Amino acid sequence: MNKLLWMLLALLAGAMLPLQGGLNAKLGKAIESPVYASMISFVIGAVALVVYIILTKQSVQLEGIKDAPAYVWLAGALGAFYVTVVILAFPKIGPALTFGLIVTGQMLIAIILEHFNVMVAQHHPITLWRIIGITLILTGVIVIRKF
Repeated sequence: MNKLLWMLLALLAGAMLPLQGGLNAKLGKAIESPVYASMISFVIGAVALVVYIILTKQSVQLEGIKDAPAYVWLAGALGAFYVTVVILAFPKIGPALTFGLIVTGQMLIAIILEHFNVMVAQHHPITLWRIIGITLILTGVIVIRKF
């Protein structure tokens, strides 16, 4: 796929996060357990992926599992942390502030990972423009919080 299509898909995926957060928060309130709501979300997501894998006849190289570094297994725990925090924060601070802070955190870590060339495809050093970009995002979060 060309770069523009991937950019549009990334934008669409980002647009879905507040919807997912709102739906998960409603589920957490309905069952009175944010942690169970998070688990249910992951179970439904796993089922959806299994259906997709079956329908598209995806293949996998399971032998590669033994070669994967141990730290990669933290990804699932990080996903559970993220979804659970969104479920808890969404009703307390609202969707705009929740996701404004999430985007700020994502950009900070992304810039650090790219600067130190950790888990990235291309190295991008921290520049003044990148710092300005983070500052603008953080300013947006402050404006959302204040007004």
